[in-house]
Amino acid sequence: MPPCLPGRVAARALRTKFDQILPHFDERRRRLYLASEATALGRGGIVRVAAASGTSTATIARGVAELAGCSAPTLRVRAPGAGRKRLTDTDPGLLPALESLIEPHTRGDPVSSLRWTTLSLRALASTLTAQGHPVSASTVGHLLHTLGYSLQGTAKTTEGISHPDRDAQFTHLNATAAAFFDDAQPVISVDTKSKEWLGNRDRPGRTWRPGKNAIKVDCHTFTTNEQPMAIPYGIYDIANNSGWVNVGTDHDTAQFAVESIRRWWQHRGRSDHPNAGRLLITADSGGSNDPRRWTWKSNLAAFARESGLEITVCHLPPGTSKWNKIEHRMFCHITANWRGRPLTSYQVVLETIAATTTRTGLTIGAELDTGSYDLGISVTPAEFHALPITPNTFHGDWNYTLSPVPPRAPDAPATTHRTDPTLTAMLTDPALTGMSRTAFAYLVTVSEPFWDALAEAAFQRRFHRPRSYRHPQTSSVDHTHRLLAAILRRRRAVTMTFLAQILGVNRTNLSIQYQDAKRLLDLHRVLVTPIPGSPARTLEQLHDRSARAETPR
Repeated sequence: MPPCLPGRVAARALRTKFDQILPHFDERRRRLYLASEATALGRGGIVRVAAASGTSTATIARGVAELAGCSAPTLRVRAPGAGRKRLTDTDPGLLPALESLIEPHTRGDPVSSLRWTTLSLRALASTLTAQGHPVSASTVGHLLHTLGYSLQGTAKTTEGISHPDRDAQFTHLNATAAAFFDDAQPVISVDTKSKEWLGNRDRPGRTWRPGKNAIKVDCHTFTTNEQPMAIPYGIYDIANNSGWVNVGTDHDTAQFAVESIRRWWQHRGRSDHPNAGRLLITADSGGSNDPRRWTWKSNLAAFARESGLEITVCHLPPGTSKWNKIEHRMFCHITANWRGRPLTSYQVVLETIAATTTRTGLTIGAELDTGSYDLGISVTPAEFHALPITPNTFHGDWNYTLSPVPPRAPDAPATTHRTDPTLTAMLTDPALTGMSRTAFAYLVTVSEPFWDALAEAAFQRRFHRPRSYRHPQTSSVDHTHRLLAAILRRRRAVTMTFLAQILGVNRTNLSIQYQDAKRLLDLHRVLVTPIPGSPARTLEQLHDRSARAETPR
């Protein structure tokens, strides 16, 4: 055997030993262990250990020096102050720059493009780097957590501007409901649930399914005119903890809302309350049961006559619909029953609604309503004022009672408003209209045949169908003054409020007439040049503008 063979065997043994033990040590323990092996080998031990372990001789020599210094054991790997410095130490301006970008009140520099973008980590890191603070997206995330920031959504807590009589209305509503309960009279809460498009469409929420067997739905949820739609109008009987949902297929109108209440009374209410003589309805202040809708009150009056019930209505104040009883006692449970389930047909809608129950004993009935409910149906002022409706002394617009009696005989239809010829002559002054009286009279004559066509087109644009009937009464503004209002408005000769006042008509009505009359001006290419100065608000100002305006030739 050659004389050098024992040395090679010893080196191989050391290498095997180091390969097994060194991966379990950190940097400092590895250094001290190798130093102890080198010291045990004696002269040349540092070189031999360095060759066997692959570590530099300088590192092993430093370990030998540490062992010789008899330093106390410590868990530190590096000496105090060693290692890479933090970015916040090397770049003191990094944190202030980051905070200025995410400040929720100022939203950073007003001229920065980041002001109106999503504050993602990449966007923040890119902006900071451009400002001279090079940093990665992951580091930005660590810094934000250090500053106490976290990803958060919005919280619906701000009520906004509330009606000054909101609390008083709730007090009145609760007192009225308590009085009905004491007399064993029914109290219902009504509302329209959000419309649902039918089909194999994605639904929010999850439901239990066999493994890897999710319900497959369409990728796209666009709608067409032929797409069927479900309009659930709900009635919740507060005393009996029962509900009824009338699922419509046409439009959510006041007529549909009252028809839903009628169907509840025929199927559930009459049998649940056989001794009822009165009915209290609590509803929102918007939608198909809006208290400002005359059609809602007119159809309710018809239902009161049919059922023989005296119907009292109390509306929740604006912006408080989430306190409507039906929302958190019935609709929420129906929504939970629909989670993760595509509403592929009306049968699915009806069956899932009828199957909705709670541990408190809620039961819900459902029926499909295939009736047609046209849009654009209105009630004339004469018909409305003939209704047997009694407003409450407190907020009669929100609280009112409909008696089960026939309406009073309607007054004669309104006729076209007659305006003083002297006033008409003053308003058609060429100095105000910008055209001669002959030219204005010619414009009235040639444009009147177009009026009905424009009114019909405007109706169809709004309701997507032709008018089924016309009111027997005519407009409160004739065509001459309708056209005159459009010209004077464009000429800035007079304010719309003052013009309605001197014509003796409603300002809102005059504004609606103006919207269609100005289309006639555009149709006949009538160029109207505004008069310098402010529009007249009094007769004196009107005479003054007429005197100062330039009379056309």
